[in-house]
Amino acid sequence: MTPLGDAQSSATRDSGSMNKTDPHAKPILAVSHVNKTYGQGANRFEALKDISFTIREGESVAIVGKSGSGKSTLMHVLALLDAPDSGTIELEGVDTQSLKGAKLNRTRNKTFGFVFQQFFLTGNESVLDNVILPLKIAGVGRSSRRERGMAALEQLELDSKAKNKASALSGGQKQRAVIARALVNNPRIIFADEPTGNLDSATGAVVEDILFTLNRENGITLIVVTHDEELAARCDRRILIRDGEIVEDSAVAAQGVAA
Repeated sequence: MTPLGDAQSSATRDSGSMNKTDPHAKPILAVSHVNKTYGQGANRFEALKDISFTIREGESVAIVGKSGSGKSTLMHVLALLDAPDSGTIELEGVDTQSLKGAKLNRTRNKTFGFVFQQFFLTGNESVLDNVILPLKIAGVGRSSRRERGMAALEQLELDSKAKNKASALSGGQKQRAVIARALVNNPRIIFADEPTGNLDSATGAVVEDILFTLNRENGITLIVVTHDEELAARCDRRILIRDGEIVEDSAVAAQGVAA
């Protein structure tokens, strides 16, 4: 597909994702009566309360809410980074409670890509070495992982920086490297937690365009956790969470593309 790295005149923050999901698409994540509590006694805190919803393959979904609402906890549970106290999460029809140890790690590494507000790059390692880390964890051979890593960097127009140390990149370049790392294992789902929170508005708009292009053209399911309503408005769907409960789950009206 066309490289995604630089801003394009036709891609603006105003444009919708234009990826209205097929209502007959199969569910990729099904959440049923999920609860999550932290602490005990007087310190007990209900982070998630009886959460239920389904996300379909290829959908772009924004999970929005104020700080402390439970939105990041929900993302961690969906991404199998944490386990609910009760309820079920099915990934393509498989109850994730059956995934333990190495099998859980393999599933998470193979199926999910992650883009966080913090870059989590190893500064003294090369950009390429950072990008191919998921492949190294998966046991992919050196030659193959370097080839796939370079392909991901080329897609993000960052291949010229492959040998540079990650610490030498600008903020926007670092986030593009993070997206390349998220893509390198051909994930089914990308989780993006405040993906533009550390970027200026122009660079953030470019990163948004990249994520929505991947969703639209590659069919990757996109789950965005954000308090940014403009970013949420670009998704197919908006889930509002407050005090650990879903208070709204609605489709987002299609928006026109700026001329």
